[in-house]
Amino acid sequence: MNKAKREEIFARLKADNPHPETELNFSSHYELLVAVALSAQATDVSVNKATNHLFKVANTPQGMLDLGLEGLKHHIKTIGLYNSKANHVIQAANLLVSQHNGVVPDSREALEALPGVGRKTANVVLNTAFRQIAMAVDTHIFRWSNRTRVAPGKDVVEVEKKLMKFVPKEYLLDAHHWMILHGRYVCIARKPRCGACTIEDLCEFKQKTSD
Repeated sequence: MNKAKREEIFARLKADNPHPETELNFSSHYELLVAVALSAQATDVSVNKATNHLFKVANTPQGMLDLGLEGLKHHIKTIGLYNSKANHVIQAANLLVSQHNGVVPDSREALEALPGVGRKTANVVLNTAFRQIAMAVDTHIFRWSNRTRVAPGKDVVEVEKKLMKFVPKEYLLDAHHWMILHGRYVCIARKPRCGACTIEDLCEFKQKTSD
């Protein structure tokens, strides 16, 4: 795919949604960190349903420690892998209190040092909370990048590196949100909705559908 096509793709995505936002509900950096950690292999809808109640009783690292492991599990038991996620959230809260004065750090190294926070979660927090240029490649973005041929790659790290290289600079800050939303609602996994896609004529996917 050439540079001009990529420019036009992101120009159209921006025109459709000038100010894209995550669909996870949060009102602080810590709430975002927890929500993103809980969203691994789970839908944003299921996470929001759980955190709507959780954040009313615990929305700070110390509050989470006060709630305790079993209390946290009770609030997130409807989310997949809730046992391991609860352990990680509690361990991370402990580190945030003991090493960061209860404040979510704004560096990748410090974020990835927190239990349960991998590269993707750190990228989401850096981009969404701190408005740093970062590319969190999830299954939607991985699929979208390979299908459109904007940044094809065999794994998420390769796709991330290519996106950082190929996405036009003026679109880098919000590119993550545009791609995930497009992958979630238009370029869906089973059968992409090519007929309803604003970039269909630019996309290099060979098995386009009429939907």
